Amino acid sequence: MNKRIEELLTSIKALEKELREEIQRIRIDTYEIRDRTVRFTDEIRAHHKAQAMRLFDYLRHAQLKHVLTAPVIWLCVFPALFLDLIVSLYQAICFPVYGIPKVRRRDYIVIDRHYLAYLNIIQKANCLFCGYFNGLLAYVGEIAARTEQYWCPIKHASQIKVEHSRYKRFVEYGDSEQFQVRARSLRSDFRDLEEGPKE
Repeated sequence: MNKRIEELLTSIKALEKELREEIQRIRIDTYEIRDRTVRFTDEIRAHHKAQAMRLFDYLRHAQLKHVLTAPVIWLCVFPALFLDLIVSLYQAICFPVYGIPKVRRRDYIVIDRHYLAYLNIIQKANCLFCGYFNGLLAYVGEIAARTEQYWCPIKHASQIKVEHSRYKRFVEYGDSEQFQVRARSLRSDFRDLEEGPKE
């Protein structure tokens, strides 16, 4: 990898970490997280409860299009659960064989919106679905990224809209010499992941 690109990537990673820490510092005034449980102050929790829309009012104001399409959305749970099972099984079996560091599922699938007292039971269920589904896709995406780095670390000829976490390390498209030189070393170059879990 080009030395300047590597320096920039290191700077970006450090700034992202600093940004996450600053955001978390600001949040501490409102709530704290202990053992993955969110705790609000009594005053804020009472305020949240006062803001909650009662279930009857929520259902009375629900738009017909939302009511009619909700079952279609919730049908996605079954393939999502199957995908979660298969990809987790794949990672558990194959990553140790390949020497690829495992992706920690809990770093991607975060379920914590049920602690919000201003949401009613339906809103909490919807938030549970979205948190799980989007987290699952990020989890699967990271497993796929690490797999791609191991098997085919070559950038695409066309610019892609979203680059996964490992893409910047890949060999440029059409650079056969670099591919021959770097392909084997890229298979085991996950040193940047040893810095600790994703925050």
